[in-house]
Amino acid sequence: MATRITILNGPNLNLLGVREPQIYGTTTLAEIEDMCRKAAAVLNVSLSMHQSNHEGALVDLIHASRGTADALIINPAALSFTSISLFDAIKAFDGPCIELHLSNIHARDIHHRHSKLSPAVTAVICGLGPYGYVLALQAAVDRLQSMPQTMPYALRGKA
Repeated sequence: MATRITILNGPNLNLLGVREPQIYGTTTLAEIEDMCRKAAAVLNVSLSMHQSNHEGALVDLIHASRGTADALIINPAALSFTSISLFDAIKAFDGPCIELHLSNIHARDIHHRHSKLSPAVTAVICGLGPYGYVLALQAAVDRLQSMPQTMPYALRGKA
């Protein structure tokens, strides 16, 4: 059975490629989703991807993932810095959860530096642009100890 991973994208990420390209780049969310689906096929992952501009909808998706996903990857966008409800929902998820940011939030302005969600997640990836999604998928599969043996040894996460 394939590893099941849910990727959630928060507010304004539907505008990737046109909104503040100097920070977030020119890659669209559709292009990121395509890249993730191709990576998921190599990693033997069943992938579910969602984007919402609404905090409650993301909380509902996290709750639903408790029964349908082995791991969760979330780019909470601006909700990273404000949402206690997402923090609580993530804490209720039993599998690995990776927080993802396209930009390096630690190098941003004071409003975009400290994620309230980081203490609730397994790991944080930031500043690697769209490629961070591929690395998050690989890291989630590694955490679940379900890396395909067909992956090159150096990419399997085992020393």
